[in-house]
Amino acid sequence: MTNLVIDIGNTYTKIAVFKLDELLAVEQFETVDANTLDSFLNNYKVNRAIISSVKKHIEPWQIGLGTKIPLTYFTALIKSSIQNHYLTPETLGTDRLAAVIGANHIYPGLNNLVINGGTCITYDYIDAGGNYFGGSISPGLNMRYKALNYYTAGLPLINTDAAFDAAYGNDTETAIRSGVQNGIKYELTGFIESYKNNSQQLNIILSGGDSIFFDTLLKNSIFAPYIKNEPYLVLKGLNAAIQKHND
Repeated sequence: MTNLVIDIGNTYTKIAVFKLDELLAVEQFETVDANTLDSFLNNYKVNRAIISSVKKHIEPWQIGLGTKIPLTYFTALIKSSIQNHYLTPETLGTDRLAAVIGANHIYPGLNNLVINGGTCITYDYIDAGGNYFGGSISPGLNMRYKALNYYTAGLPLINTDAAFDAAYGNDTETAIRSGVQNGIKYELTGFIESYKNNSQQLNIILSGGDSIFFDTLLKNSIFAPYIKNEPYLVLKGLNAAIQKHND
């Protein structure tokens, strides 16, 4: 069974093809239309599709896709392999839910902490029994840089520097880098330490566009041996969900 998996985010749309659990192809687009989709699928014959979207409206190309193959829209109410205890499932971000489904599917029987670095940084925990209760949301890396520039009169807008590893800044630019990048490092280690104190054999999974940068921040930490990088975790979770949905 070959599945088409589409994740529509705030900035990009990711499209992937899976054969069972094997990821055959994945691409990322700023905009998608029927031609984009047809071109991507030119070499694949898919049997069914699933779409997860942070947006409320449905695009014409999605309607067209649904006329060609069985199409499922991913929501918090979809049947899955986890127990969702979130008090307001209707407000739960589909990317967060897909990520914990993916973590539980790839690493079953483990206590998994999923850290997703994108527009926002999210921390979501699912225990070894597949129980998900919730997590935390904080501003993402680029959002922090932009906020310092937008909400002040004198601070410049600068970009992330993966090579920066100083403990503090000695001019305005490096002071901003220290505040943003070291701040995220301390936030990451603080959340991990908190969960690790309450969970035996904690499995730490990094995903999202900033996962490699987060991995670099944590490479010399005491948590490094427990960290796994899964850049396609959300897509894998959506693929697991459509398989469970059609059981």
